[in-house]
Amino acid sequence: MSTGGSSAPIQLPLRHATPADLPELERLISASVQRLSVGYYTPAEVQSALKHVFGPDTQLIADRSYYVVTDGARIVGAGGWSRRATLYGGNQMRQEDDPLLDPARDPARIRAYFVDPDYARRGIGRQLLAACAAAAHEAGFRDFVLIATLPGVPFYAAAGFRREEERVTVLPDGVALRFVRMTRPVVEPKSR
Repeated sequence: MSTGGSSAPIQLPLRHATPADLPELERLISASVQRLSVGYYTPAEVQSALKHVFGPDTQLIADRSYYVVTDGARIVGAGGWSRRATLYGGNQMRQEDDPLLDPARDPARIRAYFVDPDYARRGIGRQLLAACAAAAHEAGFRDFVLIATLPGVPFYAAAGFRREEERVTVLPDGVALRFVRMTRPVVEPKSR
């Protein structure tokens, strides 16, 4: 199903990601970053980010905290949460030590959200966020923290996340990439 740029909300199947999804996740991430970053990041920043930051995180898949939304065989959205210390980045950014967080004192992480540009602004991000919030709540976490890309900031703000600080990460090729740290309770406030 191609959405043709329509903005009407849709509800599609959501499931845990598996290692078999990796090729389709690579396609999704590349398309999402390249097309949805226009106007937020330069082409050089996008290419550097795809090389050094954005990619599948197989630890999230192994932890069963990464979800995909599908339309037939096509993955049209992906995102997850984590009970580990890493804040952002795919396998290429992983540190050897990625300890588990303590839900009594640490916020869970929202991680690696990507939506197919043909399905953007159709509720897929919210569908993923609802699944993550339910799982993180069940695991005892009270708060979320995330590092948002610039195109992701409006989505997260609309979902109740508060801007904490802007950050600049200098990538291995010298390209500086801007991000925003955001927080929210796991259970979204009822006033929204």
